[in-house]
Amino acid sequence: MIISRTPFRVSLFGGGTDFPAWYRERGGLVVSATINKYCYLNVRYLPQFFDYKYRIRYTNQEYVSTIDEIKHPSVRECIRYVGVREGLEVQHNSDLPAMSGLGSSSAFTVGLLHALYGLKGKIAGKRQLANQAIEIEQHWIGECVGTQDQIAVAFGGVNTITFGPGEGFDLAPLTLSPDAIRTMESHLLLCFTGFQRNGPDFAAEQQRNMPMRTAELEEMGTITTAALDVFHSDAVDMNEIGRLLDAQWQLKQRLSAGIAPPAVLDIYTRGMRAGAIGGKLLGAGGGGFMLFVAAPEQHQAIRDALKGILFVPFRFDMGGSRIIYYTPSEPYS
Repeated sequence: MIISRTPFRVSLFGGGTDFPAWYRERGGLVVSATINKYCYLNVRYLPQFFDYKYRIRYTNQEYVSTIDEIKHPSVRECIRYVGVREGLEVQHNSDLPAMSGLGSSSAFTVGLLHALYGLKGKIAGKRQLANQAIEIEQHWIGECVGTQDQIAVAFGGVNTITFGPGEGFDLAPLTLSPDAIRTMESHLLLCFTGFQRNGPDFAAEQQRNMPMRTAELEEMGTITTAALDVFHSDAVDMNEIGRLLDAQWQLKQRLSAGIAPPAVLDIYTRGMRAGAIGGKLLGAGGGGFMLFVAAPEQHQAIRDALKGILFVPFRFDMGGSRIIYYTPSEPYS
């Protein structure tokens, strides 16, 4: 039995510039961080005592005899990609809900690849996991998704990721002091809007709109560069980070219709009036989790203003995807 643990990510700056249709020609730049909330994938060889070959448990349960019958696209294509031919049991558990803007689908794909390689007795590097998850999601499954999530959750940490022009990426950890990390963590508030959404649908619309939203995406790149200047200063000014996040959020709402439905805007407005400096809806839009930046002494006022909204405490994760349980076994024959 193999168990992988892969963190979720909080996208901070530059979302939208990580789509291949944009960065292959113009380049892209994002800042993201992984948090200590995780996706767990438990994988083992399935004994041959059943009238099915694959037992897959996530929100649904599948008991099927061939790979082609597997309905979960990531499970189906990861098994096919890694080339596991024996019967399998795959079980998924998660600290946070799917379709919520935290890169959960990429955490699932990266974590499953990691576990399947472990089952075969192979060590998978972080760059390998990221590149293969990108390949599976964008080409094998054919989803309209960006390229930052797979990298972020595979590597872990607080990072700058640079894309293109052309193919490929470079990742550089933000060299933040322990005090700066604690300052960031103490100023961030993560809450669930209560609305789940299908991220690829919003991402597909954003990609269709790119030719008409060049100015907005270029301005996002400018904001990301300004945020990096703040992060690289002697003391991270979270007031300035908050203001930059707010400016980016205002731009993002212009990328496609439906990114910020009225109920989401109401949550953001109430949080800002209660003392937040800035923030953003995480992921492609429509719902999921919202991130606020606020001085610690304002956190309770924001919670009071958003009664009924679930807040999730977190710290940054610095390890990325890991195998946390490893008991190799031979497949049944």
